[in-house]
Amino acid sequence: MTTTAVRPPAVRPLVLGRHQVWPPVVLAPMAGITNVAFRQLCREQGGGVYVCEMITTRALVERNPKTMRMIAFGADERPRSLQLYGIDPQVVAAAVRMVVDEDLADHIDLNFGCPVPKVTRKGGGAALPWRRRLFARIVQAAVDAAAPAGVPVTVKMRKGIDDDHLTYVEAGLAAQEAGVAAVALHARTAAQRYSGAADWDAIGTLKAALDVPVLGNGDVWEADDALRMMAQTGADGVVVGRGCLGRPWLFADLEAAFEGRPDRRLPALGEVAATMRRHAELLTDWLGGERDGCTDFRKHVAWYLKGFPVGSEVRRSLAMVSGLAELDDLLGKLDAAEPFPTSTLGQPRGRTNSPGRVVLPEHWLDDRDDDGVPEGAEVADSGG
Repeated sequence: MTTTAVRPPAVRPLVLGRHQVWPPVVLAPMAGITNVAFRQLCREQGGGVYVCEMITTRALVERNPKTMRMIAFGADERPRSLQLYGIDPQVVAAAVRMVVDEDLADHIDLNFGCPVPKVTRKGGGAALPWRRRLFARIVQAAVDAAAPAGVPVTVKMRKGIDDDHLTYVEAGLAAQEAGVAAVALHARTAAQRYSGAADWDAIGTLKAALDVPVLGNGDVWEADDALRMMAQTGADGVVVGRGCLGRPWLFADLEAAFEGRPDRRLPALGEVAATMRRHAELLTDWLGGERDGCTDFRKHVAWYLKGFPVGSEVRRSLAMVSGLAELDDLLGKLDAAEPFPTSTLGQPRGRTNSPGRVVLPEHWLDDRDDDGVPEGAEVADSGG
């Protein structure tokens, strides 16, 4: 596929401390998705920063076995990017010191964008920037703990809790003052969840307000969306989440787009099947067995086959696969020559839901300068 889209002017590598990243693309952390296997699959397609699943600071400090497994990185994975979620500045600092002292990662991202109720009801994720003093304390604690080793810290956030409680510019300025290397904005409010259209104008507003790099997130379904976002907003890079589900080759398209090349991948079903097999194999290697690897792979089947004319029986069987030989047999039943369904291009993938009320701690909105840590706020397991 070719495109008439043009490379936006003055695109430069993304600089995160001592790391220069080309193209300026970040894989967003996604719970249950961005494990070491999926990150390797995406890295085989193109360059960027590939962030692991969200890790809670308490679970890391307490060396929760599941969490310690989740922070595994590939031997050649650089920079190793770890997203932390925490609400208590002291626990966040302890977690960052652990990362630094034990050389667990090369880059730390702080999550202030998660909209799910189990996070926001404790004052975390997208709810936290409303408490501006607590937000500033957390970011400063992380930056200070990471500074001796030169590990860059970034933040990812949303526009705010809802349209009546926007925080993104104020929070971005506070993060910049604390010394972060970059700020990423998912251009929706927590109340929007994953519905509606991302407000790219907000990304432009934040870029105009800050001196540090600003990354845009939201509705990057195709490589040309990334070009349009950067041209429209002046952003220094893009964060890609749901757009790559069932399409790890999107990162090849992004690299081509940022290098000014018109080629875009439209793999026929045979090539998609080979990618599916590779994904299941990587999961099997990571999890140590075919049953576990193939069970984890099942959630990806519908995304890979979206738009292809594959019968319901084969789809159902693939979504229940338990071993690689069984997977090979089922993939062999697909029509390898079936062309890519171009009708799916530019269409949302993954979770799409309706706007809703954000669940918050009692009296959370009453005092923006209250920097107390809500009781029971720190979560003992990871993954969002």
